[in-house]
Amino acid sequence: MKTAQEYISEIKANIREVSTRELHTAMSKPDVVIIDVREHEEFLTGHIEGAINFPRGVLEMKIHEHPLVSHHCEWVLALTELAQKDIYLICRTGGRSALAAASLQNMGFSKPLSVAGGMMQWQQDEFPLVPHKA
Repeated sequence: MKTAQEYISEIKANIREVSTRELHTAMSKPDVVIIDVREHEEFLTGHIEGAINFPRGVLEMKIHEHPLVSHHCEWVLALTELAQKDIYLICRTGGRSALAAASLQNMGFSKPLSVAGGMMQWQQDEFPLVPHKA
């Protein structure tokens, strides 16, 4: 029997993690793909500009709804194109994003990137957030 921490440590050994600084730098590129895998209520408390919210529990079923795919008439082709892009995955601390990266990798996505430390690290680094709108 493994603890959650042991399981996530094993997952992290087989995925690519990036720092919040790497994500912040990547945000200057056009069409950067950021998926926030926190629950919707968490997302509403503040998120990264341009991030799309697909909670971890539904990511695999929702990935085809990403704006880079869903507005494309040939969605299978667009999904294949999305699968070749760097996809930055972020959660609260980095556990759920690691699981999400492993899942996308298993689905054939070549560049899922888990953001180490998640939103807690992002805020600690004092990078900007889109605040909750009342």
